[in-house]
Amino acid sequence: MAELTEQLIAWRRAFHQAPEYAHTEVETTRRLRKILQDHEINILETPLETGLIAEIGQGEPFIAVRSDIDALPIFEQTGLSYASENKGVMHACGHDIHMAAILGTAILLKEREADLPGRVRFIFQAAEEVSQGADAIVKTGMLDGAKAIVGFHNDPTLPVGAWRAKTGYITANVDRFKIDVTGVGAHAAMPQDGVDPHIILSQLISGIQTIVSRNVAPYEEAVVTIGQVHSGETWNVIPSQGMIEGTVRTLTPEVRDLVETRMQQLCDGLALQYQADVVLDYQRLTDGVYNDAELQTLACQIAEETGYDVQEQPRAQMIGEDFASYQQIAPVHFAMIGSDSVYPLHHPQYNPNEAILDKVPYYFVNFVERLFERV
Repeated sequence: MAELTEQLIAWRRAFHQAPEYAHTEVETTRRLRKILQDHEINILETPLETGLIAEIGQGEPFIAVRSDIDALPIFEQTGLSYASENKGVMHACGHDIHMAAILGTAILLKEREADLPGRVRFIFQAAEEVSQGADAIVKTGMLDGAKAIVGFHNDPTLPVGAWRAKTGYITANVDRFKIDVTGVGAHAAMPQDGVDPHIILSQLISGIQTIVSRNVAPYEEAVVTIGQVHSGETWNVIPSQGMIEGTVRTLTPEVRDLVETRMQQLCDGLALQYQADVVLDYQRLTDGVYNDAELQTLACQIAEETGYDVQEQPRAQMIGEDFASYQQIAPVHFAMIGSDSVYPLHHPQYNPNEAILDKVPYYFVNFVERLFERV
């Protein structure tokens, strides 16, 4: 057990040192392929440019286990000896941890391959951070017929050894919006000659926040955050254009529809009021991950048997996770497992405790074996 953990830590650090953006994970895929081939694990032929699917066992049924592999556009500030060597790119979400853990799962199951009553497919998925990788895997058809698809995310807010999940939504629907405002530019001293986009932008910023506070019921959950605002180039000119961009997080289809509808109505009203063009581009990126009730019951039992401190997660996290795409195909289960970092996900000093790798592979091995008993 200690020897395997030591190897997984070494692999994790190698991945951490060479992070790659979504859709560019060429070297990461090569490293994964080599490790799997060195352990005589079959890699399936797919049309994927990055990422891969490996397989252990034979026949039916089959179960899938997923890891994501991409990194973020962040300048690392950890000071670690194995810090990112790709300037401006960092594994600040822990996908390096995920890859190492699922490699460990594959190696352990390979040792038991002769006793497996079916197949296990291991998804090493690209482009999770841009909510596109899971859909690409689904489109290959390589998961059609799976009886269950399972995964996890490290959670730096939890201590090592903690395991949290719940039936139903565990992550949120994630949408992205951009609003372009086009008015009429003018001299700053003669605002009557123009249509000031700053006035419209300021009302958009205030009005969008009231969608949650005054349109969404208090017992529902929704988040609207504006991430960027751009307009103007100098102090004495009213510009002609401006934009805001942000994200919406919700947990039900009804609230998701409501927020988009109200945002469009707000844009249309301001366009009419100020005689400007106010154009909303609203994109639904990924659904919330919805844990199957039977899988949740089984996962809790397995996590306890593996030695985790098991508690039901009290509510969904409003983060996004394109693992949700897999629930089109089969029942899914997704857990949060403690990684005990002082700094949160997506922070330049995020630094998960590598002791998380002690148990995760054994948790998934136990999960797979028990799933085979049930399907």
